[in-house]
Amino acid sequence: MKGEVNNPHDKFFRSILLDIGVAKDFLERYLPADIRRLIDFNSLSIVKDTFIEKELEEFFSDILYKVNIKGKSGFLYLLFEHKSKPEAFISLQILRYMVEIWQLALKQKEIETYLPVIIPIVVYHGILKWNISTNFRGLFKLADNDLGRYIPGFEYLLNDLSHLSDEEIKGEVVLKVSLLALKYIYREQIRDKLPELLRMLSELRDRKSGLEYLETLLTYIVSATDRISVKDIKETLKIIPIGGDIMPTIAEQWIKEGMERGIQEGIQKGRQEGIQKGIQKGIQKGLQKGLQKGLRQGLLEAIEFGLKLKFGKDGLKIYPQVTKIDDIERLRSVKSLIEIAADINDIKDILE
Repeated sequence: MKGEVNNPHDKFFRSILLDIGVAKDFLERYLPADIRRLIDFNSLSIVKDTFIEKELEEFFSDILYKVNIKGKSGFLYLLFEHKSKPEAFISLQILRYMVEIWQLALKQKEIETYLPVIIPIVVYHGILKWNISTNFRGLFKLADNDLGRYIPGFEYLLNDLSHLSDEEIKGEVVLKVSLLALKYIYREQIRDKLPELLRMLSELRDRKSGLEYLETLLTYIVSATDRISVKDIKETLKIIPIGGDIMPTIAEQWIKEGMERGIQEGIQKGRQEGIQKGIQKGIQKGLQKGLQKGLRQGLLEAIEFGLKLKFGKDGLKIYPQVTKIDDIERLRSVKSLIEIAADINDIKDILE
């Protein structure tokens, strides 16, 4: 069962833990000691499959690692749960995914006699404390203990990031910064934590890697919370060592890329609509009309993206006025102005 993970929390989590070095750092630090001594971390590899069902994509992201456990081939199944409160029946979902992993192993003829061991790990960063049993049998209320023999018995390992102290969150720079960002993303303190997170990145020796990860982190923060504006990020970047003269322009680069992407998608949509209408009324006439409609839609999407990134909630408040504009050239003017405007009032003036 495959699917794209569209939530910004999922994308960020996967982008970090799909790095085999960061994955080893996480697993070696956060698995219990009695489990760590059974695992050969040098054998760790990522299985390029996802087992999240379509209707669950909004809530779950998973990563499957193959690893030797006590000399035998096994799996570490990492499930990221990003809702603000615990998922009551997550044990049932894990059981279903474990069965699918075993079925995949059978299909690929990796099993000779016995099923491989799967160690499920749940990473949670919601506001509410995880108060649900980590044992599958916790889903049942049994009046007679004799019935327990008919119920599968397994546990999952839980990492509740939100309720760890900052000192308890450990790891190399990329891992630690990532976990702290996930811990605070739902909280008001994320704005106060931003300078500390960015300063920690200056410890990375590889400047190129540092800048690449910085962009990943800032993209996540901008996408996942409205407690930090692009202006906040730009001001913070001016005072950290890794910022330099390049990073204060990162927000403008996002806006430019977003606008270009929106326009290209709009043009493509316009061409498709134009071809469809051309079948009925003439290809040339239909193409021009469809292209115009698609270009307008692309500009609107780009403007909405730019307003949100540069001005946050204030920018989105004036977007309904923009949608009333039919003239393509006027929309182009609004788009261009967003890139250079210093204040939201500059945009309001052109709309009025």
